[in-house]
Amino acid sequence: MTSSSTPGLTRFNAAEDGTARAALHDICASAAWVREILARRPYRDAEELLTASDAAVARLGPADLAEAMAAHPPIGRPTPGDPVSSREQRGMADAPAGLRAEMLELTLAYQERFGHVFLICATGLTAEQMRDAVRHRIDNSPEHEREIVRGELGRINRIRLARLAVAPATGATEGATPP
Repeated sequence: MTSSSTPGLTRFNAAEDGTARAALHDICASAAWVREILARRPYRDAEELLTASDAAVARLGPADLAEAMAAHPPIGRPTPGDPVSSREQRGMADAPAGLRAEMLELTLAYQERFGHVFLICATGLTAEQMRDAVRHRIDNSPEHEREIVRGELGRINRIRLARLAVAPATGATEGATPP
């Protein structure tokens, strides 16, 4: 392990498989992604972990992507009691009622068209930016949209893995339970 290893990454590398698997599943629900990240342990540093995640996301097939997306709550409706979901969708929290209603209508139309939730890396985005994104993406072909979803999933996984890698020695981390 190099000197650039972090406390969270050190714990992740040393964790028993079941503990590490559970932490990874909290980050991404694709069993294929979890298996690949788990199999490559130990990681020298956070960048190696993030690079492995990018490669694993790139290899996900349609069923693997669907499995990952099924665990994501719809934009504007974070999972109750889930601080990760609430934090990631913070941009919708204070949106005016009209914009929230419009977003609900758009995301339901998107889900009807593509058969899955509208997935976007919402961290740092405003409600207007998310609305504009779903408006823009709803007319994509399913194949093009699947590749956009793959990119968004990759960004979400990177944010969550980075939190895991820097998790302090005590207490739970939002975004992933440290092993």
